[in-house]
Amino acid sequence: MIKIIIADSQAMFRESIRIVLSIENFADVIAEASDGKELLELLKHSSPDVVMMDISIPSMNAVDVTKKILEKQAEMKILALSSFCDEKLCLKMIEAGAKGFIMKTSGIEELKSALSEISIGGNWFSDDLKQKVIANLGGRPGKNAVSFLSERELEIIRLICQSYTNEHIAEKINVSFDTVKWHRANILSKTNCPNTAGLVIYAIKNKIFEI
Repeated sequence: MIKIIIADSQAMFRESIRIVLSIENFADVIAEASDGKELLELLKHSSPDVVMMDISIPSMNAVDVTKKILEKQAEMKILALSSFCDEKLCLKMIEAGAKGFIMKTSGIEELKSALSEISIGGNWFSDDLKQKVIANLGGRPGKNAVSFLSERELEIIRLICQSYTNEHIAEKINVSFDTVKWHRANILSKTNCPNTAGLVIYAIKNKIFEI
């Protein structure tokens, strides 16, 4: 069962999520935080699989909280929550290291899918965010956005966007695991993306991967 910490200022929201996930026998909410400082304190002695954090969490900026968490626990998986789709703030969260973003208005099945995907190292983005990114493209991207990427790199990016692990990508394209790791690192460097989540957004913006 997935272990979760929920960080949100609304006690009723936290309790509702905890009850629903418990009834579904899907995840165990091991702790709750009402603000950023409380969350950081909890993480000193708690080891969740996923941290669910509202991007409007009080006492500290959610982007700063994300950075502080990952400075001490680089492998921590963070799912950003929001009642509204603020594209700029969501992208800042992703750049800071969050693994995904989901709307609070999403159904329980989408939440379960997001938690499952993120807990195993994947990414999850609300359709609202993806559609907003596409709506704000301002036309087709220039060729320079992808011209420096090889066909092999483009293929790997598309597989990453489909949540393939390095192992699965290696099997899919018949290369070694180390070769995939090298390609992934090279792709992040070329695209100036801070992490895999940022690369997914880059791929959507530049139509490398269609949703």
